[in-house]
Amino acid sequence: MKWMKFIPLYLFISALVIIPGVYSLTKYGLKLSIEFTGGTRLSISTSLTGEKLTTSLSEISPVLENQDNNVYTIKGKPTSQSSVEAIITSLKKEDPKISLLDFETIGPALGSETIKKTVNALVIASTLLLLYISLAFKQIKYGLCAVLAMFHDTAVLLGSFSILGHYFGVEVDLLFVTAVLTILSFSVHDTIVVYDRIRELSKKIKGVSFEDLVNQAVTETMARSLNNSLTIIFMLLAMYLMGGESTRYFSLALLIGTITGTYSSTFTAAPLLIVWDRLFSKKS
Repeated sequence: MKWMKFIPLYLFISALVIIPGVYSLTKYGLKLSIEFTGGTRLSISTSLTGEKLTTSLSEISPVLENQDNNVYTIKGKPTSQSSVEAIITSLKKEDPKISLLDFETIGPALGSETIKKTVNALVIASTLLLLYISLAFKQIKYGLCAVLAMFHDTAVLLGSFSILGHYFGVEVDLLFVTAVLTILSFSVHDTIVVYDRIRELSKKIKGVSFEDLVNQAVTETMARSLNNSLTIIFMLLAMYLMGGESTRYFSLALLIGTITGTYSSTFTAAPLLIVWDRLFSKKS
């Protein structure tokens, strides 16, 4: 099948997915967890209502994040554990069994430092991948197209979580950062498989257009890419549906990234090489 005949369609599909996400990122941004913004998160077991708890903890501007039976997860401004325990002690008159199950606090300075380190990690990873792929294939177009496809996957993932954060309150935490870096490596790995096949075919087959070489490489690696990705997708889907609350959105991030990474390695990274080749040939 002539996969590369439909390059405009692939670019249209990518734009259709990326544009809403970019719009959401621009307008709403990402809903950051306290690991980035700083603050206090605590879990309280009590028979009291969530409204009663938030009223009692008003000094930290509390936000009720989750309610699981009689366990409430609350986020607010940075405070000390002793202050929270004093409030809980005062509430024992109404609920003798009330208890503090978990307490976590992060200062704003540490949250800001975490954001800087995250951005630096993404920049360093992208630069190293660009240099490595360019040197490995001895042409900068391979490195640039692979990194552009990687940015495609990143844009889809960030845009998806911006929308989820705005409409469903899904927060971005350090596990999400881990998922992003993992997906970048997966996306590039799958892209290199296609690129390596293009390089092998260019040595074996002479007298054919570059587009035909890319098309044959995509055809020969398609089954392998799909089979490999589906095994990961099924596992991640099971983790998302049956896993715990703490790893649910981590699994979802990996699931979205794996799907878009599988798509981009074939229908973004490879077409970009052809677009580059056409532009270069015209200039020549």
